[in-house]
Amino acid sequence: MGKLFGLITSLLATLTLCGTSHASALTPRQIAGERVIYSYSGLTPPQSLLDRISAGEAAGVIFFGDNISSKAQIASVVQQLVKANKTSPVKAPLLLMTDQEGGMVRRLPGEPTLSEKQVGQASDPVAAATAAGTGAGRNLAGAGMNVNLAPVLDVYRTEGNFIDKYGRSYSNDPNVVSSLGKAFVTAQQQTGVAATVKHFPGLGAAAAGQDTDEEPVTLDVPQATLRSVDELPYPASISAGVKLVMVSWATYPALDSAHPAGLSPAIVRQELRNRLGFGGVTITDALEAGSLQAFGTTGQRAVTAATAGMDLILCSARDATQGDDAATALASAYQSGQLDQDDFTAAAGRVTALRASLGS
Repeated sequence: MGKLFGLITSLLATLTLCGTSHASALTPRQIAGERVIYSYSGLTPPQSLLDRISAGEAAGVIFFGDNISSKAQIASVVQQLVKANKTSPVKAPLLLMTDQEGGMVRRLPGEPTLSEKQVGQASDPVAAATAAGTGAGRNLAGAGMNVNLAPVLDVYRTEGNFIDKYGRSYSNDPNVVSSLGKAFVTAQQQTGVAATVKHFPGLGAAAAGQDTDEEPVTLDVPQATLRSVDELPYPASISAGVKLVMVSWATYPALDSAHPAGLSPAIVRQELRNRLGFGGVTITDALEAGSLQAFGTTGQRAVTAATAGMDLILCSARDATQGDDAATALASAYQSGQLDQDDFTAAAGRVTALRASLGS
């Protein structure tokens, strides 16, 4: 049933791209831009980014703490981006996102104030997760954002390890993570803000110093454990209709010894799409991550990720030229046939369908 849902969603997404965005009239650069999330530094987006948005050459923007001085300030920036998008030939809202997990990982002031670990330790964890999801959604929507890169579904193994030290995991019990993640996703998406579950297939086994943002990380976890522990929380959120899945940059030799997960067709296409039946939008973790140091330039990484089955490329180096480099490489690979054009259009279509389903 999950696989059938995924096929139907993919078909509808492609139709949406053709109908809503007039794909046949879009340039390769515009179709490629539909797969790139941009970032910038400071409190004011550069004119180059506004121009890309107006030209229909960017899918959205991610915001970080240095972009936000107050909720009123970032709401004003969002309105500036929305205004630029009005002339875009891609007639759909921008994806405007941030990391609002709760606890220490919050870009906006306010809800959710509890970390995932605190939610898991609450007297009524499901109610706490539901409240956190509602709070996150309302907070982002109040600033004009429509995508939250949360919740984390990693199942931590030991106290103080990479994902636990900042309270980013609900529990070391995958069934608890499953139920609380689903509660957060369901509540948040009822506010009109899309949820993103991460970091597939899971960073719960990473030691305290194993940070994919900084260096390559290999998690030598048996396939049976990956599926019975790390991946176990995902089906509940998928069945609840979660809109996005972020894929990890760690390498999992039991599934693919040669590539980090987000560059691995075996993990993205086989494990997430085929085995678990996810039909929504896949998004990379930060493309500039230190874990990808052996995988070439920004453009080469973007093309490899697209080959693996990643729909959205997250260019979060706080430099709009990074997004340009990714999109230019994707457009070139699309035109040359290095990337399968039908697959490319289907990926862009899933993104357009997501954009069309969200307010801005």
